[in-house]
Amino acid sequence: MLPRIAMVSTYPPTRCGIATFARSLGDAMVMAGADIDIVALGADSTDGIRHVHGGPQDLPATAQVLSEYQVVVLQHEFGIYAGPDGADAVSLLSEVDAPVITVLHTVPPDPTSGQRRNLQALLDGSDAIVVLSHSADRVLRTTYSVRPHSVRVIPHGAPDMGRARSLPTTTERPRLLTWGLLSESKGIEWGIRAISLLDDMTPAPEYVVLGATHPKVKAHEGERYRHKLMDVADGLGISDRIVFLDTYLTTDLLTEVIGTATAYLLPYESRVQICSGVLVEAVVAGGPVIATRFPHAEELLGDGTGFLVDHTDPQEIADAFRAIVEDPASASEIRALSRAQSQGFLWDSVAESYLELAEELWRGQARTHRLADLVSPEPVGLLRAIS
Repeated sequence: MLPRIAMVSTYPPTRCGIATFARSLGDAMVMAGADIDIVALGADSTDGIRHVHGGPQDLPATAQVLSEYQVVVLQHEFGIYAGPDGADAVSLLSEVDAPVITVLHTVPPDPTSGQRRNLQALLDGSDAIVVLSHSADRVLRTTYSVRPHSVRVIPHGAPDMGRARSLPTTTERPRLLTWGLLSESKGIEWGIRAISLLDDMTPAPEYVVLGATHPKVKAHEGERYRHKLMDVADGLGISDRIVFLDTYLTTDLLTEVIGTATAYLLPYESRVQICSGVLVEAVVAGGPVIATRFPHAEELLGDGTGFLVDHTDPQEIADAFRAIVEDPASASEIRALSRAQSQGFLWDSVAESYLELAEELWRGQARTHRLADLVSPEPVGLLRAIS
């Protein structure tokens, strides 16, 4: 028998990576036999949702709802909670009586004082902490104060892209593909510049950028970044080989487009990104993957599963893509490595890991790290961190 679980998270129709993560994980847990409900953060719709937590004003009602469950899974990223640096997450945690699993989607290696204070409070008050990569685990243990046995590494999940591997390539040109919500830090311009360095290939390759602009970015600046990218392509004289598909992704659409690509590109400008759901999807889809040297990419691709390139270096991207196109045997070996690595990233496997942890907490202990019961007026780990 599995415990009743409440998951606190953003949730579709909210368009963000954590909302998609929560729905995929929740669906996989239900398929595994779990009884799970969603407590959604700031949702505009109540479809498939037990309760909506809109902010601090809803704390009493949300606490009452969560009291009905035997385990609470709290998805965390600073920007999805109200208050300075997402302080509402700490307030919510302090009211929960059931064992809490907090899933950290962001672990900043150089946090602001507010981020450190709030994240340390979550570490002190949660019964278990889940990070999504070994890179995140290293940052967490070296930057914050954690109870060593409270942290688990459970990888970011992905749908089974096996169908994409079996689909024939339907484009005559070699095709480089990037997908996900669009924002300035994605470094798409470096992929465009790389394509301009491959004019000597016959046929000349194309670059497909699949995904809508991130809603928060669009609300602040509209489509400025997409237009900037179009201007870059036009200035290089390759507009006819850069394709923008401005749409929110479904698994079926992503699988269809993935099946037409020669290789996948993650030209991200971040040097500290500890987890990328797109990277996991690309590895599960079989690659070959070309990615800049951010920590999660080095973790997943460093054993030869893909190509690591320097940041903001279009020549290295172009050289990697040329190698994939001109050496199909090596590309096939990379796909085989990706297939071997990817089984633990499928959502059914990831869900089993969460359910095992939830059952362990439910059967093994009552809530022992409730923030409201701490003697110190400040989180214990925070005192250690600033002393």
